[in-house]
Amino acid sequence: MGCRRSLDDVADNLASLSVGGSVDAGGGKPAAEDEAVRLSKLGRKKDFKYMERVRGRLINVLEGLELHTGVFSDAEQRRIVNCIYDFQERGRKGQLRERTYSEPRKWMRGKGRVTMQFGCCYNYAMDKDGNPPGIIRDEEVDPIPPLLKQMIKRMVAWRILPSTCIPNSCIVNIYDKDDCIPPHIDHHDFLRPFCTVSFLSECNIVFGTELKIIGPGDFSGCASIPLPLGSVLILSGNGADVAKHCVPAVPARRISITFRKMDDAKLPYGFAEDPELQNLRAVPLRRQQLHDIPSPQPAARIVQPPERVMPTQKSMQVPAQRSPVLLNEDDFPPLRSSSSRKPGRR
Repeated sequence: MGCRRSLDDVADNLASLSVGGSVDAGGGKPAAEDEAVRLSKLGRKKDFKYMERVRGRLINVLEGLELHTGVFSDAEQRRIVNCIYDFQERGRKGQLRERTYSEPRKWMRGKGRVTMQFGCCYNYAMDKDGNPPGIIRDEEVDPIPPLLKQMIKRMVAWRILPSTCIPNSCIVNIYDKDDCIPPHIDHHDFLRPFCTVSFLSECNIVFGTELKIIGPGDFSGCASIPLPLGSVLILSGNGADVAKHCVPAVPARRISITFRKMDDAKLPYGFAEDPELQNLRAVPLRRQQLHDIPSPQPAARIVQPPERVMPTQKSMQVPAQRSPVLLNEDDFPPLRSSSSRKPGRR
């Protein structure tokens, strides 16, 4: 009886948070109850660990990483993916603001993933106008779409993202097979924590203070974490600021959405916070519920030094006859339209 009452309490706070659009018109109770049950079964892993020596000190470079599984159902994932494809089509037709959509030419393995940014225009590298890496404050992009705002509300309500760091920007990556993201640390124009949500196919994200670039789309590091479908990876602490991370060439088409909060000092000129994303709070849970939330099975694979890597982890080894490939600006091209026709502004 106590468990039922506890779920009812949570359900009352979830009635407006359905990402799948299934809230009942008569008050939202059935969908909210379903979300309350799902919340009670959410997988959370927060004990990632790999010790590396940094500036003479041995530290856990994965401290601050969290993996939350079961956050978005299969039906919700399909709806989100369809929304992304709809925006991709609009971007190709020039119906989004110029810096919102980018589809570079695929000129080699690992290059050419489609990107869409909402909330702010972020520059990966010095662009043709002389803008350095970081948020370009005098550029406008489209606001965060309604369905993606619902994702933010869900993650705050379910205690995945803290209410003290609610995202006001996001970037969507659409990977074709063999597309990748090279090693990097996210720019400090964005606060910590931030998160990435995975769709369409599972892939690994690789962490380490010294990530090796073996060849186009091939990287090695100390830890490789599988990202299940519909999961949310939180990056904070050493996992965001000491360890670099990268996504090696993906085995199949994949979509990721990375949500981040901008530093107030770097907000675009004229930026107005979305009232829908203000004052979000986590749903109240009884103490017993917090203790009962299970963790998924261990997800991190710690990769041993190259000479000790198992044969099944060939992608993580460093071939002896290849030289490291240096990063250049092409690895993070400035975001711009690839169309010869300049997209119009709305």
